[in-house]
Amino acid sequence: MKPAPFAYERPRDLAALLDRLAEARGAVKLIAGGQSLGPMLNLRLVEPDLVLDITGIPELRQASREGDALVIGACVTHADIEDGRVPDATGGAMARVAAAIAYRPVRNRGTIGGSLVHADPAADWVTALTALGAAVEIAGKAGRRRLPLERFVTGALEVALEPGEILTAVRVPAMPAGIAWGYVKHCSKLGEFAHAIGAVRIDAAAGSGRAVIGAIERAPLVLADARPLFGGRIGRDFGERFDPAAADAALRSAGLADPVDRHVHVTVLARAVAQAAARPAPAAEPLTEAA
Repeated sequence: MKPAPFAYERPRDLAALLDRLAEARGAVKLIAGGQSLGPMLNLRLVEPDLVLDITGIPELRQASREGDALVIGACVTHADIEDGRVPDATGGAMARVAAAIAYRPVRNRGTIGGSLVHADPAADWVTALTALGAAVEIAGKAGRRRLPLERFVTGALEVALEPGEILTAVRVPAMPAGIAWGYVKHCSKLGEFAHAIGAVRIDAAAGSGRAVIGAIERAPLVLADARPLFGGRIGRDFGERFDPAAADAALRSAGLADPVDRHVHVTVLARAVAQAAARPAPAAEPLTEAA
């Protein structure tokens, strides 16, 4: 199929974009890499009156270290992160996640901001960046604001953007030495969207941890305090203390009624814990066998 007719514009800077968003009438869509919007246009799942191309806005393509955080512009591509063309504050964790997204042509064009705004529950960055404690920076005519990612993604394909606002950047906290990281996803075959995602960020020395379960047809399930998954205590032996029953109970409380689905998610999360317990952590690769 072909998309319905629409007007196309390419604002030169962020101020021009925000002005155009404020004055535009009818349905408006932003396009960067187009890896999600392109197919939706062709299938006429969306029929905007105006498409604004944001790839020419320099601010959205920048990435830099700011204190103890990495700030990544919304139009930075997955391949930019995979290939190390942006600074890293996560000990290679983000590069490993980026390298496992879909296929290289998709990673060459797909953007981190586009992935987050699309908010597909099975997308890698939605779960991985939530586990890393990331926040998003949002701009509109009324000013700028910042939201933790778990408050930004409000549901499947739903985010907390107000009319006229745009996600401009992602702010990722630095991962200090000694932090254990695990990220595993289960796919039927390489390159497909995940059927289950598990991510953990463990600080054994501090006795704290964070776990996130993704690809569950809603916003990721965030366990900001992961200690219940480890018998109430996180120590250096956390890899041996993971409690599948506690993870299953958390999923059941979140509304996942199917025991087979829960088993897959618990198994994937257990593998993320095992990955985090291994030093050095192995690359974040999708699983292709049955979980």
